[in-house]
Amino acid sequence: MANVSVIQRHAHLAGAVKLEFVNGREGKIAKAVLTAISNTRRGSGEAREEESTAIQWTLWGKQAENAAEYLGKGSHVNIVGRLRNNNYEKDGETVYGMAFTAEEIDYLDSRAESEARRNGGPGAEGGTTSAERPSAPAASRKPRSARQPAHADA
Repeated sequence: MANVSVIQRHAHLAGAVKLEFVNGREGKIAKAVLTAISNTRRGSGEAREEESTAIQWTLWGKQAENAAEYLGKGSHVNIVGRLRNNNYEKDGETVYGMAFTAEEIDYLDSRAESEARRNGGPGAEGGTTSAERPSAPAASRKPRSARQPAHADA
């Protein structure tokens, strides 16, 4: 079964990350599902149109737990993952589907934006209370676009 690489850039989450624990080969494993929406503009002048693409991604393990802890509705992300055929038989009929699995996810919001969104503060697009989610760790990671390439350190 072939896999296809998929990159979704400058997306925002349509809702909260849904986290559950499922049975894996070595016990329980975290599984998270999130829906990311990207907007692109096509054409120019009066013919310019906006097109939205929504993809439902599945994350596994520690990546799933971190996403559920630090992302919320409206969070901005870049996602790199894979697309796989998800066909199965049901009542003698073939049902065709696709599954998107995230391999990398970059958190694009600043720490202040992320905390405001989670705490429902100014500019939040529907966050949760601080009692529901802990604050972000002291050492936050820069988004991929702000990092220097490895060869720049020389």
